[in-house]
Amino acid sequence: MRNFILGVIITIAIIVIGGLAFLELGFMPTNADATPPHMERRIANGAMDASMERRAPHVNNPVPPTDDNIMEGMKIYTMNCALCHGALDLKPSPLAKSFYPSPPQVILHSMDDPEWHIYYAIRTGVRYTAMPAWQSVLTEQDMWKVTAFLSRIDKLSPPVQEYWKKSFGVNPPGGSGAHDMGDKDEKD
Repeated sequence: MRNFILGVIITIAIIVIGGLAFLELGFMPTNADATPPHMERRIANGAMDASMERRAPHVNNPVPPTDDNIMEGMKIYTMNCALCHGALDLKPSPLAKSFYPSPPQVILHSMDDPEWHIYYAIRTGVRYTAMPAWQSVLTEQDMWKVTAFLSRIDKLSPPVQEYWKKSFGVNPPGGSGAHDMGDKDEKD
């Protein structure tokens, strides 16, 4: 039994030392335009979701989802978020493939996270990505308006859909005559 335990300890030590050597000797790619391996995406997304589940306060949006607030959130999104996360013209961000990991294209592939989760990501940012913490740039009201907009992209009221179409020349996703978005990226 003693030899078995010693064998397990040595095996674990070899795996840890081998992993550190792999990283320290420069075998891990660092280029931002690389496609992350499936396992890396799965682990990173799982860790991020678990961290937010643990740390983010599960609060309700204090900003009522009126048409005016959602249109204001749309404007704030356009000014601050669209360059990385995709514009309201339904085209992917020109920077989408320049980041590692690439930012989610939230207009093309709407979010299914609860509002508290979206708000927390906006307010605090996401470490090891290019997502900044907006809490020192936007007001709390503005962050909640963007949250309200993002959480309702597929179910906008007719006046908000009309504003979108008038302002950006295309129908919003989920709206009448919306463009076909094709297959959504696989959520890991």
